[in-house]
Amino acid sequence: MSIQNYSLGQVGDYEIKQLKVFKTVVDCGGFSAAETALNIGRSTISLHISSLEARLNLILCKRGRAGFSLTEEGAVVYAMTEKLLDSLEGFRTTVNNLNSSLTGEMRVVLSDAVSLDPRSHLPALLKQFGGQAPEVKITIDVASMATIERLVLNDGADIGFIPYHRQLDGLNYIHLYSDRCRLYCSSDNPLARLPAAELTDELIDQFGTVHAGLKPHEGVDRQLSRLRLTATAYYYEVRLAMILTGNYIGFIPEAYAEPYVQQGAIQALAPDTRHYSLGVAAICKKTATPNKPRDLFLSIIREQFDCEAAAPY
Repeated sequence: MSIQNYSLGQVGDYEIKQLKVFKTVVDCGGFSAAETALNIGRSTISLHISSLEARLNLILCKRGRAGFSLTEEGAVVYAMTEKLLDSLEGFRTTVNNLNSSLTGEMRVVLSDAVSLDPRSHLPALLKQFGGQAPEVKITIDVASMATIERLVLNDGADIGFIPYHRQLDGLNYIHLYSDRCRLYCSSDNPLARLPAAELTDELIDQFGTVHAGLKPHEGVDRQLSRLRLTATAYYYEVRLAMILTGNYIGFIPEAYAEPYVQQGAIQALAPDTRHYSLGVAAICKKTATPNKPRDLFLSIIREQFDCEAAAPY
């Protein structure tokens, strides 16, 4: 395409629509995979991309038997498209929140096992919020703690629910409840068959341990530093599955483990000494733009929980 004396000029709604199609194609890894996400046929997608390339006077991607890939110019346009669409969404959200009515979207991201933990009161929180803000669209997802922190800090989410593992300057924390995490093994683990008098610290410390793979706070680090860490599994469900193999021991929250303890599938090792407290907190960005749905949900959280209660961090 010619680059002589080319000027893009004004960017309107049609170009923004094409850029959204382009972004979805890149996110999906090609035209075929994007058909379902966009709910349009491949030929229509191809037409949108060709029109966008003509409008920008750039070749954005390569498509053919070798597969889909971005050109150097396409990678730059993709990065700028992300910034543009984020800015437009931020503008829309800010304007909506400046109006008196509660509209727009609230994005919540949870760590695993939080949503149905009765101590989180999440169904009650959402029910109360829905009654007061019925026009607000709620989006809820599950992610790792580090991802939740990044999303909240980068305005990809409004509120996160995470087990506490560090304090970041850019975040506010509302303590919700505390978990006691114990060291567990399966009922057929060799350690489970030992009499209490023979279950020494040395034997426990030498057994393979599965852990979350995060840099822990001091209380967790004291417990993990003495163990032989041989496997990583962030989510409790996967960690429990690895413990149930009998090949690993690992820490999981007492409340999450209790049903499996009652079934006789797992048991706590050295319960008087092998444990630590893990707080669960709601987090939000300190310097976020005005957001009435978020602020309402935070006020509902504060009403539900005793926010003056001592947190283990």
